[in-house]
Amino acid sequence: MTPDLFEFEEREQQQAWREQLCPGAVVLHGFAVQDEAAVFAALLGVTSEAPFRHLITPGGFRMSVAMLNCGAYGWVSDRNGYRYDAIDPESGKPWPRMPDVFLKLARDAAASGEFEGFEPDACLINRYEPGARLSLHQDKDERGLDAPIVSVSLGLPAVFLWGGLRREDKSVRVPLMHGDVMVWGGPARLRYHGVLPLKEGNHHLTGGYRINLTFRKAT
Repeated sequence: MTPDLFEFEEREQQQAWREQLCPGAVVLHGFAVQDEAAVFAALLGVTSEAPFRHLITPGGFRMSVAMLNCGAYGWVSDRNGYRYDAIDPESGKPWPRMPDVFLKLARDAAASGEFEGFEPDACLINRYEPGARLSLHQDKDERGLDAPIVSVSLGLPAVFLWGGLRREDKSVRVPLMHGDVMVWGGPARLRYHGVLPLKEGNHHLTGGYRINLTFRKAT
């Protein structure tokens, strides 16, 4: 059953703890809370250089999640397909530099998930508003599939869908709070995953939004 708001609020008061989902996948609950002030200051700097936008899928549909990128590469989608590009197609300029606090958070979380030496070159920044969702998919546009994915949840709580190696495999629901970090790689690297439609709410740092930072090794 999907946890309600009261359960999420109770969870936010708990100390950091670790939840193993399967071999190669772990949730580090509360891991990013201690760095929230620095992370949000850096996020404001990134968004001042590149705005959030709703990408178009190759099929011509507008994504409900708004996004932007920082780092050497950014993930883009249009009628030509999904891909990584060093240039922001809207500005014609390189993506904003990945802030040092982002990079440290990604490295530390990966190491805590038993993936030492993670050096991401792309950070996808997703902004969810109420009703926004992410359908089940695999992250497989990266050349560095031997590197893990590090996903940081900020703001409103969400329910993450954690599936198997086939789309038809049963998914489990994983409640994610502000400051929770998911790390998956190795045998779990190509697991299907998604996010249920975001419920309305208010968070003291993000208002009515959820922000997700996803660190990847694109090249």
